[in-house]
Amino acid sequence: MLMASLSPILATTIFAISLFSLTPSLVLASKPCHFPAIFNFGDSNSDTGGLSAAFGQAGPPNGESFFGGPAGRYSDGRLVIDFIAQSLGLPYLSAFLDSVGTNFTHGANFATAGSTIRPQNTTLHQSGFSPISLNVQYYEFHDFLVRSQVVRKRGGVYETLLPKEEDFSNALYTFDIGQNDLTAGYFSNMSTEEVKAYVPDVLNQFQTIIQYIYGQGGRYFWIHNTGPVGCLPYVMERIPVLAGQIDENGCASPFNEVAQFFNLGLKKTVEQLRRDLPLAAITYVDVYSLKYSLISQGRKHGFTQPLRTCCGHGGKYNYNKNLGCGGKISKHGKEVLVGAPCKDPSTYVNWDGVHFTQAANQYIFEHIVNGSFSDPPIPLNMACQRKGN
Repeated sequence: MLMASLSPILATTIFAISLFSLTPSLVLASKPCHFPAIFNFGDSNSDTGGLSAAFGQAGPPNGESFFGGPAGRYSDGRLVIDFIAQSLGLPYLSAFLDSVGTNFTHGANFATAGSTIRPQNTTLHQSGFSPISLNVQYYEFHDFLVRSQVVRKRGGVYETLLPKEEDFSNALYTFDIGQNDLTAGYFSNMSTEEVKAYVPDVLNQFQTIIQYIYGQGGRYFWIHNTGPVGCLPYVMERIPVLAGQIDENGCASPFNEVAQFFNLGLKKTVEQLRRDLPLAAITYVDVYSLKYSLISQGRKHGFTQPLRTCCGHGGKYNYNKNLGCGGKISKHGKEVLVGAPCKDPSTYVNWDGVHFTQAANQYIFEHIVNGSFSDPPIPLNMACQRKGN
């Protein structure tokens, strides 16, 4: 049975046993990897400024807990990708679309909030989903790969702002995308079965992009599965769920079951990619189990509010889709902030109804960095090791 279909506690236990029994031999046999760069692809879970550069800055109070103000991230602070870069001794990734003050020496971030794997037949304004789907992110990457080397040859400052040619084959390619493909179907009034029906096509498109990047020399891939969307306020508030479909932790079971269905397919896709791409090292990271465990057992770790939104306004979860985090209303001729942040975001899992707080992101990173939720069960700094080596 695959990890995505197991209970979070059982999955964690099995991964821990695997890590204990398998990791030492891998670690002892090989030296830590040296990744000179990271190239990231994804949605808002790892967007460090792409959507802000293209469609307007993610305003305050985003970024308040670490950056002191907006920093292109939909969180009060850092994202998992920030902690990944930091742990590998690399600077935070600049968004490819952001031309202001960027440095791409150690990679680039192509992730954009609202992105899907499969292109959407709608605009950002109409649906909230970005037109910069995964295939567009690949086009951006390919263009960056070629043009960066042309420009770098000019010398001077360009050599200090762009990666070396060999860095592309030695880089870590990270992916965190797929959540929006599932919610897009539900927000279009599709049934659970209708959403499941198009998942294979979504995964085929994901597989194609990995193959394309491999064809351009990419070898090391770190792939997150999708989280429990049925535990996010923006989903639970927007789509009516019957009382019997809420689990013991307050999450909507049908949406989480679809996420697990997607993850089961994603894991099989990764296994096929390993067979098709013999020189690739592909790590599958089960963030679903970790995120669900955080929500269900968060109080043990200081997260007193596992479901309620930190920054929002109204409703059962302190979330209103029409007046979100940072939202203001006119009162007596003056603008009044009603979408205000909570006093201590570090005690909340959810930041704005959609995204996690910096504290939750750090918790997630600290539990995936050692390989406890990975297949193969090797730590992040060993992700250049192929399964079976």
